Amino acid sequence: MKLLIAALLTSATSAFAPPSSSVVYRQSTVLEVPSVVEKSNSLSYNVASRNNYRPLFMGWGPDPIWSSGAVESNIQACPSGSCISLKLKVADGTEFMYPGQYVQVKPSGDTDVNPVFLAIASAPSGTPPKPTPPGKKKAKDEADAAAGPEPSTPEPATWEFLIKKTDNNQWLTDIQPGQTVDVSQVMGGGFPIQENFEGFKYDFPTQNILLFASGSGIAPIRSAIESKQLNIASPGSGGRTCTLYYGVRTPDDMPYVSKFAQWEELGVQVVPVISQPDLPCESGAVWQGRTGYVQNALEEDGVPIPRNSGALLCGVKGMCEAVKSELVESGMFDGRILFNF
Repeated sequence: MKLLIAALLTSATSAFAPPSSSVVYRQSTVLEVPSVVEKSNSLSYNVASRNNYRPLFMGWGPDPIWSSGAVESNIQACPSGSCISLKLKVADGTEFMYPGQYVQVKPSGDTDVNPVFLAIASAPSGTPPKPTPPGKKKAKDEADAAAGPEPSTPEPATWEFLIKKTDNNQWLTDIQPGQTVDVSQVMGGGFPIQENFEGFKYDFPTQNILLFASGSGIAPIRSAIESKQLNIASPGSGGRTCTLYYGVRTPDDMPYVSKFAQWEELGVQVVPVISQPDLPCESGAVWQGRTGYVQNALEEDGVPIPRNSGALLCGVKGMCEAVKSELVESGMFDGRILFNF
């Protein structure tokens, strides 16, 4: 794995400003839990349980409440230039408490451009409330409802986003530091990690976590890793284990390579998977690791302790469907297979 990381870093460590003209690679498949999606009036969206198998269209949530966000940086996120890494400064980051939560973003003051939906890639900037002990939840909910929402003090934060270039988001992927955008309130409940991986909901404790991402779906998975809410243990400590399967087309399309070593120090075994290893890379990278698709890698490796395992998924529809099917067939609890939308 160290050799693979070194090879990838050779082609991915430099941070480049995004070019003025975008070379776009578009997938024809529908994104299930994407980190970047465009809202379109031509599509219908269904609200469904996040823990049950369902079509991968989003329920868009409440109407946005807009505030201003300032661009701190915009850099190329991978050698191919197919995605960018954007940092936004917001006036209040306390609402972002759970990995997998998202915001809407649109041009500042522009009502003609449809907003994009972006999962926040950085670790949560707010503090989640402490979990309620079993047997006391109902009383706490009733007390909270009677008391009303607690006032909070706004705390500025910088959020990071991983944005795949498309035909109609150049206004965002080419944005410059110092410019502003309109940002909605934080939306969604994120990955329901606490309620499904901790406590006594299931008879078998969570001892192993599997993470699955394809393309820009790595954004909320990165947030989960760096949030430390997964409670994974450092290598050799005997605690909760974690494996990340991450699939992209070519080595040049893989962002966050420079973070792989850091994630492994946190206890995450990183398994990059390349679906088209024979495509030439402008960086000159030659792939010698796992090939195929994320679901193929899972099938090859299997799930060692399915009743004691949980999973987070974010990526294209085919991958999420296939992986979930394999996990359920292995014996993993359906409720421990988590999506962020």
